[in-house]
Amino acid sequence: MDDLTLASLIFGCTYAVIVTERIHKTAAALLGGLAMVVFRVIDQEEAFDAIDFNVIFLLVGMMVIANITAQTGAFQWLAIRSAKLARGNPAVVLVLLAAITALGSAFLDNVTTVVLMAPLTLFVAGAMQVKPEPFLVSQIISSNVGGTATLIGDPPNILIGSAAGLNFVDFVVHLTPLIFLLLILLFGSFYLFFRRQLKPEAAVRRRVAALNEAEVIEDANLLRICVAVLIAVVAGFVIASAADYEPATVALLGATVLLIAARQEPHEALRDVEWQTIFFFVGLFMVVAGVEKVGLLEDIGQAMGDASGGDLTAATMLILWPGALLSGIVDNIPYTAATIPVVEELGREVEAPSGSANPLWWSLALAAGLGGNLTIVAAAANVYVVNVADRAGYKIRFLTFLRYGIVVTTSSLVLSSLYLWFRYLAF
Repeated sequence: MDDLTLASLIFGCTYAVIVTERIHKTAAALLGGLAMVVFRVIDQEEAFDAIDFNVIFLLVGMMVIANITAQTGAFQWLAIRSAKLARGNPAVVLVLLAAITALGSAFLDNVTTVVLMAPLTLFVAGAMQVKPEPFLVSQIISSNVGGTATLIGDPPNILIGSAAGLNFVDFVVHLTPLIFLLLILLFGSFYLFFRRQLKPEAAVRRRVAALNEAEVIEDANLLRICVAVLIAVVAGFVIASAADYEPATVALLGATVLLIAARQEPHEALRDVEWQTIFFFVGLFMVVAGVEKVGLLEDIGQAMGDASGGDLTAATMLILWPGALLSGIVDNIPYTAATIPVVEELGREVEAPSGSANPLWWSLALAAGLGGNLTIVAAAANVYVVNVADRAGYKIRFLTFLRYGIVVTTSSLVLSSLYLWFRYLAF
């Protein structure tokens, strides 16, 4: 068996196991990566060199910061305060919580944000005695869209930024305006989807008024420290590229300063890092390195270039629409990791502009982020929220979510196509 066939087989089997979840996706990715080494598609040095430590340490740093911030009760405060600002109107509470989720997803990351927000949403829904499913569905969708706005908001963006040399400011300038428009569209959609389930009642308003948000702040001093560090880290992301530093350096520096300033035990802070996500990336980088070495991804890029007829507009839409569909079926993290080399090759085929002017990178980011709203298995944030709801006794069924996901994803992609066309392709 030649290397191309062998690498393709390992790649296909790894992804099939990830999609079907016959075993945990982290174990599947590691097994696939190690299979590339064991069967000598790549050697160990090539496998380890393929691991993008800018991605790894950026995630670790932000997870540490988010986990320490969670100890303060800040997110519970936001949830209760939102309910009070909405005067107990469930529909308005839903939009406010969705907005907080979108904003948090842009500056922490969408997985971390839903980890913090989902239990709080169950708390608020319980206090108002309304079904939490509409709130949780809206948070899944908002987390994926909000996370697409920045470099650190969604793991696929971290991968894209590292591969393409795009910084925090690039993502804000090129994607945030579109994401703002998409969120306005989404909030209107949420009202249409759920208005009949979220009618305001006098009893609900009284229950919300009785909540005391001050009681959930567990450590005000720690909160002040966390806010200061978060502001400094976000500012660091903005200026890092000009100072020739990578985002991972900023995130790790922020996490380290917070550990010292907040007098946190490193053992405790690092224990709460989502290590299964980190090692999932490690295995994935090795798998992709194998198929990249044998030329499979180069062949796919050339085929897409041929299909586009050398036209940048056609190539951009080929990345966006089929990519969103694939991202909705396969977890968007492995999809993005596998597609980055394809985009690089396709860019050469159609002679795309370099750097942040290349619409193919933004098309890939939008495909991965917005495609994550198609199904409940399309993104890690989706899977987590569904599991939280299930443990609480509420079922968010695949077909139920798909009904909302198709509408949201299609409308988002239409608006994204228009945005990409007018901003990069029309003139």
